[in-house]
Amino acid sequence: MLPPGGENSSATFILLGFSEYSELKVPFFLIFLTVYSITVVGNIGMILIIRINPKLHTPMYFFLRHLSFVDFCYSSIIALKMLVNLLAKDRTISFLECIIQYFLFCAFVVTEAFLLVVMAYDRFVAICNPLLYTVTMSQKLCLTLVVGSYAWGFTCSVTLTCSLAQLSFVGVNTIDHFFCEFSSLLALSCSNTQETQLLLFIFTTFNAVSTLLLILLSYLFIVVTILRMNSASGRRKAFSTCASHLTAITIFHGTILFLFCVPNSKNSRLTVKVGSLFYTLVIPMLNPLIYSLRNKDVKESIMRVMTMIPCVKDVSHNQ
Repeated sequence: MLPPGGENSSATFILLGFSEYSELKVPFFLIFLTVYSITVVGNIGMILIIRINPKLHTPMYFFLRHLSFVDFCYSSIIALKMLVNLLAKDRTISFLECIIQYFLFCAFVVTEAFLLVVMAYDRFVAICNPLLYTVTMSQKLCLTLVVGSYAWGFTCSVTLTCSLAQLSFVGVNTIDHFFCEFSSLLALSCSNTQETQLLLFIFTTFNAVSTLLLILLSYLFIVVTILRMNSASGRRKAFSTCASHLTAITIFHGTILFLFCVPNSKNSRLTVKVGSLFYTLVIPMLNPLIYSLRNKDVKESIMRVMTMIPCVKDVSHNQ
């Protein structure tokens, strides 16, 4: 075993990305730049709107604010390097940069998975125990759930990254991906990767299965509670409060499950890249749109901010 920073300090990686489609690099760049720009505006805007509107200072929006922050972080970690590589001739990335990219990406993706579980629990309490909602979802519990999500995300990332850093990489290595993805790095290592592969399998299986089970369990109780409601309008309102979250969960976990099912072969590399592109760039863009378009309070806050902007411009112009 090699210590981190030993022989690996001289190793470099080339991120192929979408270089095989060189004639499309400019259209790809413009499309991905547009998607990333919408992601930045949407998620930063969501954070600011929730923060400045006292009406949105509730547990649900507290969790949504952190979801927007996590989406912004992990999409930026991937998108910025990918955009540069689309136009640059030199697509190399050092071993240290590769490790840091994977560490941050893994930490925020795992955190997002558990934040979605926390949001499912919030909806469970709101619908199944509405009278005890404010007591149950106290500020202390909300903070604990969010901190716990970040803590577990960074614990998984530290463990996997340290395991990866112990492997040996020599010379220039080509990664057929647009970011430093774990399994792609394992395939390039000169070391025995059995222990690292087992560790990856344990963490990914635990995270995927546990988050899905907890979400399904929460929504099982929610559906049973809704079906027992006598009022049709009450049922519609209850389903409406869950619609945005269910959409976000379906897209996020659906994409990850799809990637699990893709066979590991050269012919499937493009499929893996497209799937990875979806959850690294498209999902962080969609989440603020999903929650804002289906949420009356958020839409009202956005309209209020939009109407304030011309007023601010007029005041500054008059001065």
